Amino acid sequence: MSRRSPSVHWFGLAFLLTILVAALYSCAAAPAAAAESTAVRIAPASALYRHRVEQAASRAWGVEASSARLAAQLHQESAFRPNAKSAAGAQGMAQFMPSTARWIATVFPEELAGFDPWNAQQAIMAAALYDRWLYDRVTPWRGRPMSNCSRWAFALRGYNGGEGWLTRERRAAQAAGADPNDWNEVARYRVRAGWAHKENTAYPRRILLVLEPAYLAAGWSGARTC
Repeated sequence: MSRRSPSVHWFGLAFLLTILVAALYSCAAAPAAAAESTAVRIAPASALYRHRVEQAASRAWGVEASSARLAAQLHQESAFRPNAKSAAGAQGMAQFMPSTARWIATVFPEELAGFDPWNAQQAIMAAALYDRWLYDRVTPWRGRPMSNCSRWAFALRGYNGGEGWLTRERRAAQAAGADPNDWNEVARYRVRAGWAHKENTAYPRRILLVLEPAYLAAGWSGARTC
């Protein structure tokens, strides 16, 4: 009876090992955002403010309201802590800078008269209304289509880092031949400090890809944006 040579035997083992490693790698290479969204826990304090979040989302968006998206944003901003204060001076649950708090009270005088960013109820409403104001100002350029996912990402970037900086970076993307209506393409272009750009591009990703799915899974209303 003929015998296989050792080289053939080891080649077969090496081939099987390669297949096994590839299979394990493919399982581990699932999208990072999806893996993280299953591990993240919603902020325990969010239960205390859930009704206020639902009210504010409904006031700003009507039938299209998503309490999960607004909750995800407040989670990212302060983990629902009404006494949160950033090193830069942002205040309260929705992390409004004092100047922005004064300004937005003039834009929505009926809902935000005497707006105090340390007041949790007022901060939740202000965040919802500011989101809507920013979202309505995000428009497609050059007649190209824009997904709702990109529109929301741009609105959230405006909330976090300022509308003007985002506009400049969309222009930079357009000048380079990239699509200024695609949030992933625009994220490659920077006209601000590196640390600020990194924080600003990460902000909508965590809210839309990680935290919003977690709040939806916990039973908050809405549908996935991205």
